[in-house]
Amino acid sequence: MSYILGTNSISNKQIRIALIQIFGIGPKKAIQLCYRLGLSDNIRVNKLTSYQIDKILKIISQNYLVDSELKAVIQRDIKRLISIGCYRGFRHNAGLPLRGQRTHTNAKTCRRFQNVSINQRS
Repeated sequence: MSYILGTNSISNKQIRIALIQIFGIGPKKAIQLCYRLGLSDNIRVNKLTSYQIDKILKIISQNYLVDSELKAVIQRDIKRLISIGCYRGFRHNAGLPLRGQRTHTNAKTCRRFQNVSINQRS
């Protein structure tokens, strides 16, 4: 098992699947990384050399926001929306869907969390 950017990647998985486990890297970015390194995306993690792993880490750290950095940026954006008092900020604060989804029959988890918070206030 190798440790890449905050995630323990299982050694018998393909490199593109292992890269997807890193927060901020999706399937398309994982394939692009493999292409930039000249690796087959079907190669297993346990077959990589330490030089190749270091090169992966270097490219990811230089070109992509991942893991805690990306989470901090997302939280900063949400706080900005809340502080300026826009509609999306209000919906974030209330724990409701942001993008126009209906809440009458859907968004049960959002409404459940909202009901729990209302019951705790009483």
